[in-house]
Amino acid sequence: MHIDAWIESVPPGAVYGLVGLIIGLESLGIPLPGEIALVTAALMSVKGVVSPYGIAGVAIAGAIVGDSIGYSIGRKGGKPLFEKLGRRFPKHFGPAHLATAERSFQKWGMWAVFFGRFIALLRIFAGPLAGALKMPYWKFLIANVLGGVIWAGGTTLLVYKVGKSIEPWLSRFSWAGLLAALLVGGASAWIMKRRAAKAHAEQEASEAVAVKEPVAD
Repeated sequence: MHIDAWIESVPPGAVYGLVGLIIGLESLGIPLPGEIALVTAALMSVKGVVSPYGIAGVAIAGAIVGDSIGYSIGRKGGKPLFEKLGRRFPKHFGPAHLATAERSFQKWGMWAVFFGRFIALLRIFAGPLAGALKMPYWKFLIANVLGGVIWAGGTTLLVYKVGKSIEPWLSRFSWAGLLAALLVGGASAWIMKRRAAKAHAEQEASEAVAVKEPVAD
């Protein structure tokens, strides 16, 4: 069963907990389709099944709490944690993905946490990597809260407002919102994979040059 069908099949009261849990686990560092879960719940709020403000609230809470737990795990585990995860989940935590994420943190600092909230693959890295790189918690918390509120709350209310304006046709085209989420998620994942592959190639090239260089006497 797909995640959207699963969310729609549970009782309305359980939707809140399920959405918060999925987004929290994704933010913690577990690869889950948080964006699809959020859009699905937002579409359900258009139909009156759940409250858009309730969904926004649990999504924001899940994003902030999940990222904070991920930060603590990364702080304690350090880079060896990512090396271990890379061996177990090479498609998500491989050396190339880690190199790309590190470059983003070096370039943007605390704002990599904020902008990472809007990119599928960076969402699972932001918290743990910020902790592993010893980013001061107050900087991380500011970016984490801002990113969580704008991404989770903004996405929910945007889908709700747009859905309400096209409610007469929503029963026919509710799949359009899910398709849009899939396209955005797929595009961001493709961009990240391209960047990861490039970073990996550059890393291998620099290592090859280092090996070839003669050692000074």
